[in-house]
Amino acid sequence: MEPSVLLLLALLVGFVLLLVRGYPKSHGHLPPGPRPLPLLGNLLQMDRGGLLKSFMRIREKYGDVFTVHLGSRPVVMLYGTEAIREALVDQAEAFSGRATVAVVKPVFKDYGVIFSNGERWKALRRFSLATMRDFGMGKRSVEERIQEEAQCLVEEFRKSQGAPLDPTFLFQCITANIICSIVFGERFDYKDRQFLRLLELIYQTFSLTSSFSSQVFEFFAGFLKYFPGIHRQVFRNMQEVLNYIGQSVKKHQATLDPSHPRDFIDTYLLRMEKEKSNQHTEFHHENLLISVLSLFFAGTETSSTTLRYGFLLMLKYPHVAEKVQKEIDQVIGSHRLPTLEDRTKMPYTDAVIHEIQRFSDLIPIGVPHKVNKDTLFRGFLLPKNTEVYPILSSALHDPQYFEQPDTFNPDHFLDAKGALKKSEAFMPFSLGKRMCLGEGIARNELFLFFTTILQNFSVSSPVAPKDIDLSPKESGFGTVPPKYQICFLAR
Repeated sequence: MEPSVLLLLALLVGFVLLLVRGYPKSHGHLPPGPRPLPLLGNLLQMDRGGLLKSFMRIREKYGDVFTVHLGSRPVVMLYGTEAIREALVDQAEAFSGRATVAVVKPVFKDYGVIFSNGERWKALRRFSLATMRDFGMGKRSVEERIQEEAQCLVEEFRKSQGAPLDPTFLFQCITANIICSIVFGERFDYKDRQFLRLLELIYQTFSLTSSFSSQVFEFFAGFLKYFPGIHRQVFRNMQEVLNYIGQSVKKHQATLDPSHPRDFIDTYLLRMEKEKSNQHTEFHHENLLISVLSLFFAGTETSSTTLRYGFLLMLKYPHVAEKVQKEIDQVIGSHRLPTLEDRTKMPYTDAVIHEIQRFSDLIPIGVPHKVNKDTLFRGFLLPKNTEVYPILSSALHDPQYFEQPDTFNPDHFLDAKGALKKSEAFMPFSLGKRMCLGEGIARNELFLFFTTILQNFSVSSPVAPKDIDLSPKESGFGTVPPKYQICFLAR
């Protein structure tokens, strides 16, 4: 037999063995869903438009709670506001487990504050929340840092003198500097080459994890991980960021003053020292590196992507930007910095920011959960460790709560008197015990950056508003807005 034929047979046998080995031996009574094929799962039901479009189509037949097989793995999908809230809020503890995203699993493994479980996750989350509060979250100091960073951005935009520019990396710079000041104890110049390299790696990784290739990898990671693909680029990118974090930790160790911790890393190192005699401590080097990576990645990409989509929407709908500026002029004026206290007096601006978050749909299928015990849900029995996807996009586009779910309309968040209207379907940060750690910082950033920019500049596009395409560049794990050019014209 030809060597090439033998090689092909060996690969096929290996493929079958790998997938069969991972095939679940589930018990319980899972929700209905399309019949899976052996090994392939529901691959044939998948749309080339990606997982979200596929899930939307399957939901039409099977209802708001259904099962899809991603390769050999059964995954329960929660669709719509009520189903998501019932699981993540009403049964918060049972649904508080974290499943993984296949393309980043080799980097995060089960470490750090985002992808860990059990006592490790609880210890790291408690520590992270307390430490981030100490270094800014919920205090005036974080407001002052955002205000200072916003002024740096204003100066940068002034230098452009109204020429068209791509705002991607400047929006990354400002959001990254806020989380950097908390985690690393410093901010970076916008032209710092090391800083720009880290931002490029984060942007590229977010795009790759949101690509169609990443969604295919989610089906057959056990087999495809042995072959070239985007998963290897993601791993290289994140390793480079981890190397930088490792160097920063060494510098912190060399200059640590126990009586004056400067930031998250210092505080963690002090906790490591305190627990060094505890063999079961979760405060070790690996959890430090991955926790810092998690905070840096999430704290940079989420808010900067929302701002990018937000200003693209202002270009598409200039009348909305004009109404925001009118409210800014009435409440703040032009001679002082916007403050967080202004938010309650600016319902239209607040509604616009809410609608930007809803429409941009940053993490459409949600970060995967799993049930941490056998769980009864809507008459179905979900075995322990069953993966669960809360489809956040289905809540953010829920027609029961938003009259025109596919249209950008700030009136979705305004009542008849023009006051801000809250909605149970608004969950861009998810819900329950696993909701985003940095929600407070992100909300403050979006308000202060958005208002400061529009206080100082009008925005225009080289492209006519009617020709601006809002379609995302990538839509998978995350939503990546298209690249565009924008002019910041001094007011």
